[in-house]
Order: sequence, then C-alpha cells, then structure tokens
Amino acid sequence: MEYGALFLFTLATSITPGPNNLMIMSSGVNFGFKRSLPHLLGIDVGFALMIVAVGLGMSQVFVQVPALLLWLKLAGVVYLSYLAFRIATTPTDVNAKTAKKTPAQPFSFMQAALFQWVNPKAWIMIVGAVVTYTAVDMNYPLQVAIIALFFLLFGTPCTFAWLGFGTALKQWLASPTKLKVFNISMASLLMLSLLPVILELVELGERLL
Repeated sequence: MEYGALFLFTLATSITPGPNNLMIMSSGVNFGFKRSLPHLLGIDVGFALMIVAVGLGMSQVFVQVPALLLWLKLAGVVYLSYLAFRIATTPTDVNAKTAKKTPAQPFSFMQAALFQWVNPKAWIMIVGAVVTYTAVDMNYPLQVAIIALFFLLFGTPCTFAWLGFGTALKQWLASPTKLKVFNISMASLLMLSLLPVILELVELGERLL
C-alpha cells in the first residue's frame, strides 16, 4: 500500500472545494465556529464510516445493481439543490420578522453524517481511493480501515481550515447585504460543483430515451 500517495490523494481531495467544504464555510459565516462544530464532526466521522461501509460491502451491491448508484446520485443532486436554495435564502437580519419565525440552524452531527451518502463528491473520493490504493496481496479489510483512518486524520484539518476561513469572514460580512451576496455566491458554487453529475445524469437519460 502506497501510504505517501494515499496521503497526497487524501489532502488533495479534502482541501479542494466541494459540497462539504462550501457548506461548512457557509456555516462558519452564518453560525460561527462553535455552533458549526457538530456539522464539521459529522462530515469527517460520517465520511470515514462511509468509507468502511462502502469498502467492505456496499460496493458489491452497486456492482450487482448499478442503477442504485445512479438513483443515489439523482437524490444527491435534488437534495443539494434544496440545500443551495436554503443557503441562498438564509435570513441575514436577525431582527427581521421572517428570521424570528423561521430561525436558521446549522447542520447537526447526524444530518452531516447522513449527508455524505448523497454527496456525489464523497462517492467519487471513496471509489477512487478504494480502487486505487488497495493491493491484492494485503489484508483488504485492514487496507479499507487505513484509508478511512487517513481521511479522518488528514481530512479533518482541511475541514477545520474551511470552517476557520468562514468564521474569519463572519466579521467582514457583518453587513446583511454582504452576507446575502456571500450566501448567494456559495449557493451558486454549490450548484456549479454538481454540474459534472448533472451532465452524467442527462447523458444517461438520453441513452434510455
């Protein structure tokens, strides 16, 4: 097992923009560092557990029923589109009547952990890691556990960096107008990150028609 290569893969995929990083940064801006910690822990612990689950068994389910993965991707696009809408429409004036009626809340630990299963980037990262960095001459379950541990140990600081960046922006974005622009920008980037998956689903739909 190439530990150096796995480390670089973990770092590169964890630090680059994606649904998790964009959402945790947005959470840092809107809710602050402390309130966003359950969201952060849900991302990193949930992703590591997903690696173990997919690596040790669920990958075979997708081999036997390939349509299931496509349905999961479709569900992910729909859910992420809804989250993008929620981010774009997050109340920016805590004194506003609408904000009092429908107070925005950061993701809980469980919500963030379960979100990994409909995150297209998470699937790409896990499949890429398991296929690329496991060797046939080694204990396979141990290798999957090592991959999960690498993402937990080295991916978590990357998530903290995005949360810290969002928290640092909070004061600069104290103006409701600036915060609104930021939220809309984050929602737009989140939708843009889904473009490859949307194009894949459109292409599949054209083949089936």
